[in-house]
Amino acid sequence: MTGSAVIDHTQRDPWGIAVRQFDLAANLLHLDPNIRSVLASCQRELTVHFPLRLADGSVKVITGHRVQHNVSRGPGKGGIRYHPSVTIGEVKALAMWMTWKCAVVNIPYGGAKGGVVCDPKQMTQQQLETMTRRYTTEIMLLIGPERDIPAPDVGTNAQTMAWIMDTYSMHKGYTAPAVVTGKPIAIGGSEGRSEATARGCVYAIIEAAKHLGMDIAGSRVVVQGFGNAGSFSAKLLSEMGAIVVGLSDTGGGIANPKGMDPQKVEAYKRERDTVAGFPGAEAVTNRELLELECDILIPAAIENQIDATNAPRLRTKMIAEAANGPTSPEADRILHDRGIFMIPDILGNAGGVTVSYFEWVQDLQNLFWREATINARLKEVMVKSFNDVLALAQKHKVDMRTAAYMLAVRRVAEATLTRGIYP
Repeated sequence: MTGSAVIDHTQRDPWGIAVRQFDLAANLLHLDPNIRSVLASCQRELTVHFPLRLADGSVKVITGHRVQHNVSRGPGKGGIRYHPSVTIGEVKALAMWMTWKCAVVNIPYGGAKGGVVCDPKQMTQQQLETMTRRYTTEIMLLIGPERDIPAPDVGTNAQTMAWIMDTYSMHKGYTAPAVVTGKPIAIGGSEGRSEATARGCVYAIIEAAKHLGMDIAGSRVVVQGFGNAGSFSAKLLSEMGAIVVGLSDTGGGIANPKGMDPQKVEAYKRERDTVAGFPGAEAVTNRELLELECDILIPAAIENQIDATNAPRLRTKMIAEAANGPTSPEADRILHDRGIFMIPDILGNAGGVTVSYFEWVQDLQNLFWREATINARLKEVMVKSFNDVLALAQKHKVDMRTAAYMLAVRRVAEATLTRGIYP
């Protein structure tokens, strides 16, 4: 078998993008063709179809997926998303990205991901619970504290994880808190988990700012996506003196060159369920928001937001990817040529999986840490990982994403090669 898998790479295909990013690192590493073919494929792909009874008594068949890309370095790790656009290709890409993300911060997990094709915003709490419990039962073939540990993602939250943990525990006959992370503290969740993705991203931004000679205080920040990662990133940077000039969610975007208080925007969103219409701000679309003039741009929404059409128009010094896969390979080349510094997703949003790892360790030990300890350990991991990637980028004269992939792929390839081929 030679090179990489033969795949029709289209710009909007997440799996195609993921394999292209892998190919680039594999070429630079001169990766053994046999190992390359292993890492270019997902190890396990489970698709399930199960019935859900609706309020009117009718039955709807729901489709769900759980994919494990590579588990050579440890159990599978990855979120579960509930979204109408979920596809097996997207879930495979996210699982591959999780493999690299865990490896780049050097935590002992492999990459996995799950998804259910549904619109949680159109479902009652009871429907969500019933669907989650049935989906959990369907994927119990793969998940477990030593096998594959889900976490929240788009459209899911701590309550979703509680239902998964309870369902798994009921089937096993004992309480198994370590089967999921990102769950409520009352049932084995970790201090600092909800802010972890944003906090990790901000730690990376601080290191990047040092490298670029940029002050966080006074810098202009634009955040696309005002969910968990986006809102906390905006608040943390604002507390450091940054000026938040643009924010958005699925309802639309808002901009004010004089700055906005993320706390007030969050309070407004709690009332209106969107940031759109925030008083004193100009309305912008999500695409327009990305092109606002700023120093730090944080895509914290979904994939495929920055592409070859808008990359030439971005007016920022730094991009910190709090979302998974927001930038296409074509856009990466344009941004690198334009001198825009990139903190790639597998590094920039790895704070979430790092603290998920801490949560899992605490659950297995039945010994819990203080939030200050967790944040200090997260900072240590993110600072070291950022500087490892930066050193590799400078050594090989490549962009930060390629360097992050080189570091991650090398670690996973070494583990896969060392374990050998069974039987």
